[in-house]
Amino acid sequence: MMREWIIFALCLGVGGHVALGVMLHMPDLWPWSTAGFYGLLSGLAIYAGVQGGRGLWKLFKSSGSATTKNSSGTSW
Repeated sequence: MMREWIIFALCLGVGGHVALGVMLHMPDLWPWSTAGFYGLLSGLAIYAGVQGGRGLWKLFKSSGSATTKNSSGTSW
């Protein structure tokens, strides 16, 4: 459970940095008055991407380990 909170906090921090970078480099795209909102949205989008990637990784790892378990026990 602690790992999920750490991942969530890191994603929110990265989202805040993305929003800050966009606001500093392209101030016409996002106004400063919505910095917190866009930072939160960016963080949640990054968190969703990370969780999707973790889900795909678990799916890939479980399908890979299932094929090795079905082998005849040979080392080659």
